[in-house]
Amino acid sequence: MSEMRALYQEVILDHNKKPRNWGAIDGANRHAEGHNPLCGDHVKLTMNVAEGKIESIAFEGVGCAICKASASMMTGAVKGKPVEEADLLVEEFRGMATGSLDPEQSHLGRLKVFAGVRDLPSRVKCAILPWHTLHAALHSEESVSTEGASDPVPGE
Repeated sequence: MSEMRALYQEVILDHNKKPRNWGAIDGANRHAEGHNPLCGDHVKLTMNVAEGKIESIAFEGVGCAICKASASMMTGAVKGKPVEEADLLVEEFRGMATGSLDPEQSHLGRLKVFAGVRDLPSRVKCAILPWHTLHAALHSEESVSTEGASDPVPGE
């Protein structure tokens, strides 16, 4: 377990310091902004989807290391994928982060490094925010929050 925790910390630090797909895409045909009002995380996601496939994706914003690393790894994981596959990854990531899905029963690959976040309840929404924002962008919602009716972790 300590090896997994060390890997988790290493991945978080690396993606926080050097986020992949950072920035905005001019002329993006899909976009959404996500907010976590409890901790102040804010993610803006832009992407181009053509013929049912995510051709390009980028993010920017302000957030904790977990949020930024999650967004960085998420953009890498869904770039080039069909929208249906991205939607599946959103659901699986949410399930894994909340403890309702065994990561070994998923398609998450390297994203399984975030499995330990389920043991840190105050950080679950930090990890999920980019994924919640991706779901919003894919389904033409311009903004989303981790609180209220659109809470990705209902019943807390």
